[in-house]
Amino acid sequence: MTDQLENSYDVVIVGGGAAGLNGALMLGRSRRSVVVIDAGRPRNAPAEGVHGLLALDGIAPSELLERGRTEVRGYGGHIVDGDVVAVERGEEGFTVTLADGRAVRGRRVLVATGLIDEVPDIPGLRQRWGRDVVHCPYCHGWEVRDQAIGVLGTGPMSVHQALLFRQLSADVVYFGNVAPPTAEQAAQLDARGIRVVDGDVASVEIADDRLVGVRLTGGTLVARDAVAVASRMVARAGFLAPLGLVPVAHPSGMGEHIPTDPTGRTETPGVWVAGNVTDLSAQVGAAAAAGAMAGAQINFDLVNEEIQQALIPQT
Repeated sequence: MTDQLENSYDVVIVGGGAAGLNGALMLGRSRRSVVVIDAGRPRNAPAEGVHGLLALDGIAPSELLERGRTEVRGYGGHIVDGDVVAVERGEEGFTVTLADGRAVRGRRVLVATGLIDEVPDIPGLRQRWGRDVVHCPYCHGWEVRDQAIGVLGTGPMSVHQALLFRQLSADVVYFGNVAPPTAEQAAQLDARGIRVVDGDVASVEIADDRLVGVRLTGGTLVARDAVAVASRMVARAGFLAPLGLVPVAHPSGMGEHIPTDPTGRTETPGVWVAGNVTDLSAQVGAAAAAGAMAGAQINFDLVNEEIQQALIPQT
């Protein structure tokens, strides 16, 4: 079910995941007119469940979103399917344009489009992504506990990732690949009983619809039940470029994000962002909380604008 897109709203929210929907919930409860425009490409779609979310641990991602949509509609919010391609400033706020040519005006904009996981071009990785190829020990670690886990060295966070997965299994192997450990890191891995395998990774081997191991370029197959790999995370925000907002390198080295202040406010007046588009490591609960914060701050910003307008002497 989708709703009819009207001409204008107090707030247009781009992205209908946890951050966008919780922002819409806060705004709807504040009696603001709000629309959520969602392209239908949730980052966690391959996962069987959402984890680490109090009282809803294990809920299917699709069910969580459907519950959220129902709640937003209960406060008068609209949910519209569509892919936003441009956001431009106008005389009375912003014009948000969709790929199919539709356009809508908003006094404020909240962007919660999340991020794209760029995984190494290694055969088998993308195929098993979100199942037995995972990235987050807090999101998926319990599900691979006590299994034989391989961690692929792909970037600056890979050794850190291996040390965290060691908490969940006694059998962890670190594949140096393109990110071999430094001497200090090698000592840390050894202290935790994590074996280091040198050499480049050629593929992740799959048999009978399950991961069976990691193949090195020399031909050696190291049997593994699951593989952890740190993706490069890049904010979905290309449509914000006309407003001067472009993704920049995240301080952690994990990818690119849109910087904000603690409330989600960007450098462009009237535009907020929330969730993974700015906080690359945020889990669903943190993304939802950021959306709620942004929604409340946008409402307060609109209240202040309305006060200033009311104080203008009538002629």
